[in-house]
Parts: sequence; structure tokens; C-alpha cells
Amino acid sequence: MADTLIKIDLHQSPYDNAQVHNRWHPDIPMAAMVKPGDDFIIECHDWTGGQIHNDDSAEDVRDVDLSQVHFLSGPVGVEGAEPGDLLVVDILDIGAFGDSQWGFNGFFSKQNGGGFLTEHFPQAQKSIWDFNGMMTSSRHIPGVEFAGLIHPGLIGTLPSRPLLEEWNQREKTLYDSDPDRVPGLVNLPYADTAHMGKLNGDARDRAAAEGARTVPPREHGGNCDIKDLSRGSTVYFPVYVKDAGLSVGDLHFSQGDGEITFCGAIEMAGWIHLRVKLIKDGMAKYGIKNPIFKPSKIAPRYDDYLIFEGISVDEQGKQHYLDVHIAYRQACLNAIEYLTKFGYSRSQAYSLLGCAPAQGHISGVVDVPNACATLWLPTDIFDFDIKPGADGPTKQVDGKELPLAPDKASDQTSDKDH
Repeated sequence: MADTLIKIDLHQSPYDNAQVHNRWHPDIPMAAMVKPGDDFIIECHDWTGGQIHNDDSAEDVRDVDLSQVHFLSGPVGVEGAEPGDLLVVDILDIGAFGDSQWGFNGFFSKQNGGGFLTEHFPQAQKSIWDFNGMMTSSRHIPGVEFAGLIHPGLIGTLPSRPLLEEWNQREKTLYDSDPDRVPGLVNLPYADTAHMGKLNGDARDRAAAEGARTVPPREHGGNCDIKDLSRGSTVYFPVYVKDAGLSVGDLHFSQGDGEITFCGAIEMAGWIHLRVKLIKDGMAKYGIKNPIFKPSKIAPRYDDYLIFEGISVDEQGKQHYLDVHIAYRQACLNAIEYLTKFGYSRSQAYSLLGCAPAQGHISGVVDVPNACATLWLPTDIFDFDIKPGADGPTKQVDGKELPLAPDKASDQTSDKDH
């Protein structure tokens, strides 16, 4: 049985665990060391560190402190790893804790993070999902049940100092282009809520002031939210610092491509079983700048889909040039509108697209002026037939709005201010 290198207590604040951190910085000490070929288990908080609860109120989603996220377990050092190597990570297994068989999905308020469709869903809402073995269903979204494809939303290696400086410079430049935007364009370093693992004192304060936030994916991996990185997958990470420094968190029971709800998949706490190896000088040998991966041979099998198309014309009818972001947004909005014809509320449909194993595809990027993106919705997850027919759709569920928490009148602060 593999050793559990990093343990967490769901009743304890992640700030009290020196083997957890929530920023990227090369000075964060290794939480544990392993050798190439070792396999080990790491326990992980949910990405908010326990701020969201298993109840029918969305006030916790409205009030979540996004300057704290994501809480990661690590970094785990690998003996012999040097800058320029590739760190090979096999995901051997992954799961939820036995006493925490549930997860959550939500939409953040536009005033606090927003999301992919924040103009359509500007206030905080939440759905809770219960796990039954490999299956999941929600008391807030009737008529669906599906198999989970559990995966880490966030996994990556520590950046070098030059790489960290590059991140901070380019992201600050983007932020400065529209500093008053709500939601913000970028989450800049913010020392007050930084947890720097084993770093203490002045060293902690210096690193916290420049530590990169864990929100986006970057060259080292990070918050890529790739649902296919499940048990049986292998990831090849660039190494930028001595010992590599592998960290992981943000576990998902299931997710639709794009994690369109931002809070985002079916989020959960749990554990992950990993094995590590090294390819010396692998970055140069294979010309690798960003991670590459091999997906698992084990995955839920859904082979019947309804595919919704979107093009790069926005909701106001404005034409955009080959804009894949807008095209995928239109595909999602088209799917949401379609599902309402069977009784679902718009918020139920939106949450479902973020949670179910929907596929997102870039279908065309050359036929000016329109890019084409598609959302593939598996039909077998529903208790009823959702395909179009001559008789038209019939109401199948008693759709209700997901739990919603209106913005506080006095609270107009978003995470962009941190």
C-alpha cells in the first residue's frame, strides 16, 4: 500500500497545514520528497478550502473569498529533478473521502469573480451533488444521473524565478489595460491571504507579495481543468526548479469541457494516488513548453450525443472575427435554451452543462468571419428522450431555480480588487 505523504483534516483550516499552499513561488519549501519510480497518495481540500457547505443556500458561494483559492497539497520534490527535465506523473487512482461523498457546483456573483455566462447569470447560485459509487445525481437538478470521471482540476510544478517574473509582468500589463473591469481581467499577487506552505517570517512575506495566483493555467500546468486527466492518465510536466515541486488540488468528480460555470465542475475534497518518473533533458529533447498528456483508457462510455453549434456572432448580433470564445458561448446558450423546453430552469441547465461529461470542440477556425464551436451533450444521462421529434418537446421535469443568494447591497467588492 502506498504511503500517504500529505494528509489533511476537513475540520481544520488549510492555513494550519504547512503541507498546503495557495500561491506559486519557487521559494516554497518542499512538503515531502520522493524518488523517481515512487508512488504515493496525497489528500486534498476542495479548491475553496471548505468554504462551501452541503446545504440549500447559495450564500456561501456569494460570500466565498476568492483571494484564498486554490488550496494545493504539496509541493512534492522528486530527487534528481533539474530544470529542463520532464516530470512524468502517472495518475494511478483518485477518489472522494468515505465520509465526504458529495460535491458542489455554483455560479459566482458578477461582483465576485463572475463566470463564462455572467451577464446571463449575474448572481450566486449553487447545486449539490451526491455520490453513489461511480454515479452522481443532484437534488437540485432532477432527471439526470451520470458516471463521474474524477480528475484533478489543478496540477503543476513550481515556476522558476524568471518564469514567475514573466507571469507577473504580462498579467499586470493585461490588468492595466482595463483595471476597473468587473469581473477583473487578472488576479494579481495579494499577500494578505497567501499561504506559503512551510515559509515563515520575512521570507514568507517577500514570497507572498509576488507569488502568482493559482487561478489560471500557465506553462507549468496549473489550473487547466482537463476532465480527461483521470485514473490511468499520464502527464509530462516541464521542470523549472530543482526537485520539480509537484502540487495538486481542485479535485472534480465530473466536469463538462470548459468548466463553464467557473465554480465550476462538481467540486470535491479527496485523495489522489500518483507515481513519478523523470526524463532527463526532456524539455529540449521533445520541444515541450507546456505539459502534454496521455488520457486514460478507462472512462465512462457515452456515445450518443446531441451537438449544439455556435458561431462568433454574439447575443446582440454583432459579428466577431473567428472568435472561438464567443462561438462556444453561443453553443452553450443554445443548449441551455433547448433544455428549458423539457422543463428545466435556465440555471439548472447551466449547472448541468458545467457538471455533466459534455464535450467541447473547436470545429472550424478558417472560414471567415465565423469560427464554429460545438457542445456535445450526452443523451444517456437523462431519464427521458431529449432528441427532437415531430410531436415537439414535452415537459419532463418540474424545473426550479437553483438556490440563489442576491448580492449584498453594501458589498460591491470583487476579487479583482485583490
